[in-house]
Amino acid sequence: MEDVGIPEGLPVSDKSKKYYRLTPVFGSGNIYIPVDTNVFMRPVISREEAEDLIRKIPEIREDICESHNLKILEDHYKASFSSHECEDLIRLIKTVYVKRKNMERNGKKAGKTDQQYMKKAKALLHEELAIALGIPVDQVEAYIAETIENI
Repeated sequence: MEDVGIPEGLPVSDKSKKYYRLTPVFGSGNIYIPVDTNVFMRPVISREEAEDLIRKIPEIREDICESHNLKILEDHYKASFSSHECEDLIRLIKTVYVKRKNMERNGKKAGKTDQQYMKKAKALLHEELAIALGIPVDQVEAYIAETIENI
């Protein structure tokens, strides 16, 4: 995170404001946040916290939302992101996984909303774990599987 002046081409009404420029580790582009704004930011979890979290995965229970109302389902999934907790991302991933397996047993396909939120949760979780563990993001899933297998 870098404290910068007003970024080129950024439409701002107050030219005296300063901005933080955040550059994602994964992906491209920059995110500009006014220095005086109360935006939630937290540090990446530590390696020890990441390893503890992975060992805890088998104990984390899914949280099935039985509603067929798409708005309620989306709100339920969005709550997992708004907590900013990796454990909630795992819960969401496990929830959609279990829901998908149950639907497949009944000859149905998982919904688009379920798949979109699961994909987003996996990306956020795997990227954070990759940074914390110092491994490439494409190796995180295998690392998790191996760790859980050896518990």
